Amino acid sequence: MIMQFLLSHVILVFLFLLAVCQTFSGFLTNFSWHLHLVSSSEKHSMDLGDRKCWGNSKKDSWRTTLVLAYQSLGVVYGDLSISPIYVYKSTFAEDIHHSETNEEIFGVLSFVFWTLTLVPLFKYVFIVLRADDNGEGGTFALYSSICRHAKVSLLPNKQIADESLSTYKLKQPPETENGSKLKTLLEKHKTLHTALLILVLLGTCMVIGDGVLTPVISVFSAVSGLELSMSKEHHEYAVIPITCIILVCLFALQHYGTHRVGFLFAPVVLLWLLCISGLGLYNIFFWNPHVYKALSPYYMYKFLKKTKKRGWMSLGGILLCITGSEAMFADLGHFSYAAIQIAFTFVVYPALILGYMGQAAYLSKNHDIATDISYYVSVPKSVRWPVLFIAILASVVGSQAIISGTFSIINQSQSLSCFPRVKVVHTSNKKHGQIYIPEINWILMILCIAVTIGFRDTKHMGNASGLAVMAVMLVTTCLTSLVIILCWHKPPILALCFLLFFGSIELLYFSASLVKFREGAWLPILLALILVTIMFVWHYGTTKKYEFDLQNKVSLEWLLALGQSLGISRVPGIGLVFTDLTSGIPANFSRFVTNLPAFHRILVFVCVKFVPVPFVPPAERYLMGRVGPASLRSYRCIVRYGYCDVHQDVDSFESELVNRIADFICYDWSHPETASDPDNGEDGGLQSTRSSGEYRRAVIGNSDFSTTRAFDPDESMQHFSVSVGFPTAESITDIVETDPQIIRRRVTFSVDDHNDSDEPTDRQMKEELQDLLDAQQSGTAFILGHSHVETKQGSSVSKRLAINFAYNFLRRNCRGPDVVLKVPPASLLEVGMVYVV
Repeated sequence: MIMQFLLSHVILVFLFLLAVCQTFSGFLTNFSWHLHLVSSSEKHSMDLGDRKCWGNSKKDSWRTTLVLAYQSLGVVYGDLSISPIYVYKSTFAEDIHHSETNEEIFGVLSFVFWTLTLVPLFKYVFIVLRADDNGEGGTFALYSSICRHAKVSLLPNKQIADESLSTYKLKQPPETENGSKLKTLLEKHKTLHTALLILVLLGTCMVIGDGVLTPVISVFSAVSGLELSMSKEHHEYAVIPITCIILVCLFALQHYGTHRVGFLFAPVVLLWLLCISGLGLYNIFFWNPHVYKALSPYYMYKFLKKTKKRGWMSLGGILLCITGSEAMFADLGHFSYAAIQIAFTFVVYPALILGYMGQAAYLSKNHDIATDISYYVSVPKSVRWPVLFIAILASVVGSQAIISGTFSIINQSQSLSCFPRVKVVHTSNKKHGQIYIPEINWILMILCIAVTIGFRDTKHMGNASGLAVMAVMLVTTCLTSLVIILCWHKPPILALCFLLFFGSIELLYFSASLVKFREGAWLPILLALILVTIMFVWHYGTTKKYEFDLQNKVSLEWLLALGQSLGISRVPGIGLVFTDLTSGIPANFSRFVTNLPAFHRILVFVCVKFVPVPFVPPAERYLMGRVGPASLRSYRCIVRYGYCDVHQDVDSFESELVNRIADFICYDWSHPETASDPDNGEDGGLQSTRSSGEYRRAVIGNSDFSTTRAFDPDESMQHFSVSVGFPTAESITDIVETDPQIIRRRVTFSVDDHNDSDEPTDRQMKEELQDLLDAQQSGTAFILGHSHVETKQGSSVSKRLAINFAYNFLRRNCRGPDVVLKVPPASLLEVGMVYVV
């Protein structure tokens, strides 16, 4: 009767919490754009570059969802599934000991069960996964969503035209009064903008730190199974070298990518989950069928009552059972909400619970191994070697997932001007998001080897990894609370309940890890401090450079007047001048013309900028406009990328850019009210902007039926926030082009000589297109700035340290902009510039 009562008690509590969480999550997301069951699975496949619908039928949709759920096992759950190897060993390492009463082991099992239930299942699966950014997840996705709903972004060169992107605009329910007050408070104080950015950077740095610690503890714990097959003396000299060899091989093979062996990841993790769940069931029925009683929360109370402070400190080992939970949200863009939910709820979660229950059942009847609790002691000797082999494979898969995630988050940080420039290599032409960063790869390898040799035991590794994991989860909880208010427009009381409930759980575990500061927890804190300093200094220096460019840009009239006195000549070819400015002439180009009075016959000012969205549709990427009259043959091209977009190689970019210019020329001459020459007397309401040489811009698409939007240039756009004097994106008039001959995708273009016309506009358009074609055949030069940054006299000591030493050191030792933009050295022209900020 007692057993039945306890079992029914646990089941009722579980069902009650599940119902409450479903109701809470459903209340939070009762509007259509959060229903991902069909739309997200159709929108996001493993190949994000091919964003086509999987199928119209419900059967195909569910089949696709199940396939994605299976694939997510190898990418998302490798780290989480390997945790049973080291959770009990880390928990019983020092603070508590396994006793005859079994109160400790049952208490730990109860903590593990409810921690897995509340954090990964309720928090992530039912709530956090819904806080996506156009299907993308992770720390930057939350920050991006917040920045689009409140003007708190610190990114430079923002434009009102960015708000018209299809991935930027969101359908929103009515905003609440309290939510509006919080939004006003955040937008009003610039210090809150900086604090929010530092919070995001801290979470990002902890993810990178986890990329160092997870491979170490996973591979080390898996290889530690050798201790049962050899003497203690030989074991000490075998585990560490074998771990280091596996780690070196793992990082040495990164440049080949995972697309060749990625199909093996899901079967390996699935085999491992079946292994631990099968062994768990065996141990439960063979050793202690009544172990399910320990799932009752009462055993947590008994555990803390007996162990007191030592039990609280042991929570630093228990929290390792949720290591890798953040990957469910971070890798959301590769799969779908429904796929990740199904995989965890029906496969990963039951397998982990059975695995932990099986270990507890074995330990509850075997007290002679109290000083050496290891996962492998609960494995029967007849299958110990196969289990060891599968565990090592699963640990490698889990390590590969976190390494790939580290590459991705550093690439996102670089896109948002929060990380020094690094070389990003795309290892697959078919699978989006599979990247390799050589510098980061070798740094991670060196750090992993150093941690393995330095710590040499699971206890210190677990303390370090646990603190990094909980720090990331705390940041996610704080940012999700802001999303609930600012993006979902729910009452602040709901966000406060979410923050207090899950934040208190995570703070409890975080405090237990922080106590172990001298026993390994210092490492992620040290790594985070170093990385936050690097990222914030780089962002600060980049922002100051942009402000200098903004203040020192020159007008077109000044440049033309200066050119007449110097006798500027035009040389054949296309000159691409790269700048961060979206309007005006950059100072580095005026310096170039002053010292070398010549520039190319076709001149294009190119601004490659990043928008706080994960993806920019190719049809909306290029914002084109003129600089000066049509006779000058000078254009401005603003190329917009999202933080998850793949950069084009230089050949395809050059060809695409020329095609966009040709399409813009056709569009511009076919709309004389926005066209060409200010001398024709048709200002079209743009007198104030045409006086500065800037003309109306248009988004040039690449489809047969493309939407071409016209925008006014934003000369007086504020740096940190959009000016209230400008029209919103909804008020901008859309112009739809239906002629497939005007806007189309092509590799090269040609001028049609058969359709002769006496119309002046047609003749002028053909002349301009012919000039563009001749210039393309003559070659393209890439003009980039080579900068040196220094502070003004009288600057504060902190500013001088940040700019003169830290920023310049990072700038000298990171990749140049030509490497990031993949510019061929033979076509590169660099202009030296001194920035005094």
